[in-house]
Formats: sequence, C-alpha cells, structure tokens
Amino acid sequence: MKKSATNTTPYTWGSNCKGWPLAEDTSLRVIEEEMPPNTAEQLHYHEKAAQVFYILKGQAEFQLDEETMLVAQGESLHIAAGKKHRISNKSNQNIRFLVISSPTTNGDRVNL
Repeated sequence: MKKSATNTTPYTWGSNCKGWPLAEDTSLRVIEEEMPPNTAEQLHYHEKAAQVFYILKGQAEFQLDEETMLVAQGESLHIAAGKKHRISNKSNQNIRFLVISSPTTNGDRVNL
C-alpha cells in the first residue's frame, strides 16, 4: 500500500508537532514529522534502535550526547543506539523530516 502524509492519520506530539507513520513492523519504523518554530523534543535515547533523520524542509538543530549540530535540508544524521539525542527547531519556519528507525522504537525510548 502506498502511504503519504495525505493518506495517513497523523498524530500530535510535543508542542503541536505532527507525525505521519509511513511504515512499521518490528524491524523498521518510518515516520514523516513536522515541527513548528521554537519547538524541541525531550532529550532521550533508545536502547536497541538506531535512527536516521533526513531533513526534507528547513534546518534542524540536534543535540547528540554533548555535541550540538545543524542539519540542513537534503542532509541526514545517523544516531546509534544508546546515544542521547534531541531534535529542535530554532528557526521561524516549520521543519519537516523523515525518521527511520531500526528496529522499531516502540517501547525502546528512555527519556532523560
């Protein structure tokens, strides 16, 4: 089945952030997400899942352990399992990105 943000039921997380699940089973999770300006995810890590964030629109700021970095449209960031991380939108425009997790992050998130 073809999936997109237009034919998938969105969910809301954080401060008005949205997510559209595109694929999920025990070995893989793919979500398209959007974050409004001046929003941030809680610092956390995953015990088993590695993730790739691919920026579709805008520029995201990531905290990865003690390092902070900007990831622009068309760039990606790989986050290994066990690494503390969070994504933030410090711009004045929405950002949109894909989050690809293997295995799924369901039940695998530890908030800090």
